[in-house]
Amino acid sequence: MGKNSLLQLALLPLFCGLGIITTVSAEDHLQWGSRYSRNMVSAETGLPESFDPSTGKNINWVVELGTESYATPVIARGRVLVGTNNEHPRDTRHKGDRGILLCLDEKDGSLCWQLVVPKFMPMLYRDWPRSGICSPATVEGGRVYIVSNRGEVMCLDLAGQVNGNDGPFVDEARLMSPNPSEPMEVTQTDADIIWLFNMQDKLGVHQHDAAHSSTLLHGDFLYVNTSNGLNDKHAMIPAPEAPSLIILDKKTGRLVARDDENIGPKIFHSTWSSPALGEVDGRTLVFFCGGDGVCYAFDTIKGIPAAGEVQKLNRHWRFDCDPDAPKENVHQYVRNRKESPSNVKSTPVFHDGRIYVTYGGDIWWGKNQAWLKCFDASGSGDITHSGQIWTYPVEDHCCSTPAVHDGLVFVADCSGLVHCVDAETGKPYWTYQTKGSIWASTLVADGKVYIGTRRRDFYVLAASREKKLISSTKLDSPTCSTPVAANGVLYITTLKKLYAVKTSTE
Repeated sequence: MGKNSLLQLALLPLFCGLGIITTVSAEDHLQWGSRYSRNMVSAETGLPESFDPSTGKNINWVVELGTESYATPVIARGRVLVGTNNEHPRDTRHKGDRGILLCLDEKDGSLCWQLVVPKFMPMLYRDWPRSGICSPATVEGGRVYIVSNRGEVMCLDLAGQVNGNDGPFVDEARLMSPNPSEPMEVTQTDADIIWLFNMQDKLGVHQHDAAHSSTLLHGDFLYVNTSNGLNDKHAMIPAPEAPSLIILDKKTGRLVARDDENIGPKIFHSTWSSPALGEVDGRTLVFFCGGDGVCYAFDTIKGIPAAGEVQKLNRHWRFDCDPDAPKENVHQYVRNRKESPSNVKSTPVFHDGRIYVTYGGDIWWGKNQAWLKCFDASGSGDITHSGQIWTYPVEDHCCSTPAVHDGLVFVADCSGLVHCVDAETGKPYWTYQTKGSIWASTLVADGKVYIGTRRRDFYVLAASREKKLISSTKLDSPTCSTPVAANGVLYITTLKKLYAVKTSTE
């Protein structure tokens, strides 16, 4: 597609079809993880036990992405949205490194439109070269919410430009140009931005490595991890007063609330974790793990604040995942593989009144130890000790969000081990050693556990108390994102390709 002329690019939405604003299927996958709870479990059935890219077995379609694709796809209203980079340009006007969000047709993977965002330049550690857009999208109705590679929270029109350039934001021509003084023509394969909130300009946030936030929608509000973190030398937090969690009005992009926990000075590397939500004793809470290794529960926003007012979130409780770790002058422990603070790179999962979360030494700069922890989400104040139910050690660092299903917890770690433990007690049932490191999360669906590795292998295991390998498949390139299921199709993103895998009826 990178060779298409501008005329062909302008016609592509017609090939995708215009009638995308239809009734939302209950089987769409609208955000990262299960809605609100973030549990990595899908109700989809009839999913394949195996597939083979070399023969085409159970392959519905395959689309070439860029060369580094870290975001997990979402599927909504006949569209598939996935982040990547620009190393395989769809539009030859865009040359060089960019953050890209592709909107593809669910039927065949053809391009409908794309969001193109120039990089932070030359800020290496704020927008890592060729990392693309790492944040997964969240969809509600005809709106797409995404955090760009430059830390801009955006609301996009799922229909793209095909139904006109809707406002209030109408300056896409300048935004997608690396030189804003030379705006680019907006075509019908460019994204339509409804509103934009720049966290750097408005809040002084200093994102580290990349923006990595799966936005949480609840009512009229959007809860967003800011990705605030270290400077380029990994020696200090340049924006210690910047918030770690913010809340925006989903209709306008206006800032309405922020955390007031003074997390900034205690961030060991970056703020990796995205928020979850659940109801505890009749109270709706937002669960958020800061870059300080602490899980917080905040009350949700109840109404739109007055114009110009920014509320401070009310903290209901805090749970320190690693209370014995260093708490002061934390950056002196950078590069210390034996002693360091812990952080949380996964998302907390709320299930049956409990929080399940992985934490431990930072994968790049901290100690090797990591754990899966379960604690009670009720209570108030500091529940570090009163709330703890069990702790289970994993092998070596952990980036994965747990999947809790049928009394079991499935989680993978960076050593390549997949773990199955009892959800009630933390008792281990089995581990399975894969051939490569794992950054992705396990997906549990249709009685199976799906997981990919950074050594190109993809595994299907039985979601049971007995260890059973169902199949393994060699992919084209490593995978760092989590598989998802929607409308009878399993989607697997590697660094270079997106596979739509479906059980063949032939």
